[in-house]
Amino acid sequence: MKETAHSIVTIDCHYLRPRFAAAFLLIEDGRAAFIENNTSLALPYLLKALKDHNLKPEQVDYLFVTHAHLDHAGGTSALLNHCKNATVVAHPKAARTLINPDKLIRSAEKVYGEDVFRKLYGEVKPISETQMLSVKDGDSLVFGERTFTFFYTLGHASHHICIHDSKTQSIFTGDALGLCYPDLQSSGLFILPSTSPIDYDPIEAKKSVEKIFSLNPARLFLTHFGEVSALPIVKKQLLRHLEIHEQLFQWAKENLHLGDALSTKIEEKLYLAFPTHREFLKLDLELNAQGIAFAATRALKS
Repeated sequence: MKETAHSIVTIDCHYLRPRFAAAFLLIEDGRAAFIENNTSLALPYLLKALKDHNLKPEQVDYLFVTHAHLDHAGGTSALLNHCKNATVVAHPKAARTLINPDKLIRSAEKVYGEDVFRKLYGEVKPISETQMLSVKDGDSLVFGERTFTFFYTLGHASHHICIHDSKTQSIFTGDALGLCYPDLQSSGLFILPSTSPIDYDPIEAKKSVEKIFSLNPARLFLTHFGEVSALPIVKKQLLRHLEIHEQLFQWAKENLHLGDALSTKIEEKLYLAFPTHREFLKLDLELNAQGIAFAATRALKS
């Protein structure tokens, strides 16, 4: 857990490995809000963050999620069981998924198997519609001295929002700006887009990057992982890496005859494009390849 000078607490959720997925705690005059809730297995870390700041769960007013992927929102129902006064805030599509997560759970269990799913995500239970607030693009919400503004950022997921915090001029980017793991920064900045299934859209992904930086944030908070500065370098590198993924998307559309082997071929090309830290990035590059292959197949059908 790390608290910055900007009154934002970064919580390591210990999802898969340390410094891989974060949640954020924001405190205003004895009230609290979480941005991202990870999985139900992260609950001890989230509750400990409250206790360490002399807060009780009933002092939590909001649980924000950037999108409904399980490493961002899977723990929302478990956290809400403790934070009974809180309202969950999400994109309308994400809200519908959290209210009725059966389809999401079945899909994930099909991918991982039931036993592995439980080990990764624990329990995912429905959230009452009465505790859910859906936000539109440009909506805002006042929280103490802060105003949170929500804006739609597609490309990674069709139900993705980013959150601007007026008090610190920070933006919580979910997966819209990809992955910037602290363990990969020793030799200079390294940021990787996230094009995982099933909503990757190369055009929208670049639009979201431009949208985020057009707000001139002072800093960014990435779910994967933590506070990121050096913003001009971040933007330049991210757009370059998005271009690599878009080129592979175009290649994939021309090679759909590869069938089930398409994803593997894309993954091999990603390894060539990003040869450093191959073992560390294995899961992310595998997921990115699957997302590109899925998007290319979908494009042919549309």
